[in-house]
This record gives sequence, C-alpha cells and structure tokens, in this order.
Amino acid sequence: MAARHDTNKGERPLVWERPEPPNRPTPSPLSRDRIVRAAIELADADGLGEVSLRKVAAVLDAGPMRLYGYVATKEELLDLMVDAVYAEITPPEPTGADWRATLRSLAHRTRQAAQRHEWFVDLLGGRPHIGPNALAHLEATTSALDGAPNFDDIDTVMRAAGIVHSYTLGALRAEITERRAERASGMSEQQWQTTSGPYITRMLATGRYPTLARALHDATHPGTDATFEVGLDCVLDGIAARLGTRRR
Repeated sequence: MAARHDTNKGERPLVWERPEPPNRPTPSPLSRDRIVRAAIELADADGLGEVSLRKVAAVLDAGPMRLYGYVATKEELLDLMVDAVYAEITPPEPTGADWRATLRSLAHRTRQAAQRHEWFVDLLGGRPHIGPNALAHLEATTSALDGAPNFDDIDTVMRAAGIVHSYTLGALRAEITERRAERASGMSEQQWQTTSGPYITRMLATGRYPTLARALHDATHPGTDATFEVGLDCVLDGIAARLGTRRR
C-alpha cells in the first residue's frame, strides 16, 4: 500500500524517499550507507544503547550536524539499520520449490541474521517495517504462499505468514535472551547446571513435580539448532494440516 505524500501540506517525505545531500569534497565523506554501517557496527559490538547520532558521527569523524542531512532522527537510523539486516535475509531469487521450503529457508536466514546482530530481535514486532528490504522480505514470504495449493485467499496467506513470523520471533527472542543471560552471569550452561543442580534435585525429590522430574531425567534436551528446527516443523505441519482439514 503506497503512502501518499502531499508536499503542499508540508509533509516531510519518509527517509526511504528522501534524497541524500549532494556529494561534496570533504576529509570524511558521508552517505546513508556509511552511517548505517557504522551504527550497525556499534550495535553489534556494544548493543543498541550505544547507538546515537553523536556516537556514529564520532566513528565517522564527522560533526553530528552533518548526519542530520542524511538521517533526521535516531528512529530513522534504527529503521535503516533494520532494513539493512533484512537485505541480508532476503535472497535475490526464490529460496525453495514450494511454500514450506521457502518459509523454512527464510526463517533460518532470519535466525542467522539475528545471531550476527542480536539487537535486530529487539526492533522486531510492533508497527510493520516498511523499508524496501523489509517489503521484499514480506513479498518473498507471501508470494511463496499466494497461489500454492489450498491457499485460496489472501487472508489465508497473511494468516499463515503471520504465524510463521510469530514463531520465528518468539524462538529468537528466547534464544537471544538466554545468550545474554549467560554472558551477564559469567556462567556457561554447564556451570549454571552445576550450581543450580542440588536445589533442583531437592525440589524434585519432594514429589510435587513428577512431570518435570520425568522431563529432566528422560527428555533428550536437544540443542538450540534442533529445537528451532523441530518447532518450525510443528508450525509448518500445523498450517498444512489445517488447510487440508478445511478442504475436506
């Protein structure tokens, strides 16, 4: 859905449609791409809290006021950073022969991007991202479903796309949160288990948690890669099963 701009009313174009300032000779040349890349490097190294126009300007050896010709606010900068990561996720060509293969590939590519840029997960959710790369990602997702067997209307397409997105986002937030907690505590998973093990053993010995005791002793406890894959399988199987049931 295209946004309407009425310049007669003095509306400022969104950053995606606003031209950059003309190039000029300078010891520290600027562009939106250089600004965004510097901001991403700051966020990758130290988290979103370290990202500001002032700090990005310092990295680029430029005065902060020069950046405002390219990016008007920090919110615009964050939007541009998110869109740059979406460019890493969405391949230039279709990712699979069918809708399941395509959605699986996009989910894994999203996870890989989030592992490279943990802050990316913090900026997902809420209002839709509408940068060109985010729109390309959404188009890749929905076009894989549109016209596939049993996807008879656009509401079904959007519902399925939303379900896969919700699973992927939830799984990534849980994974990234655990990674951050491990770093903050200074303890590995094995060290945490060693420290908390005696307490857990005493609690389970009370007999009040029989299912948890069975899970602790008998479950396979797969790693994060396998857990993500199995969960994604369940989501895709559920979508396929619901579509098949509805058709009967």
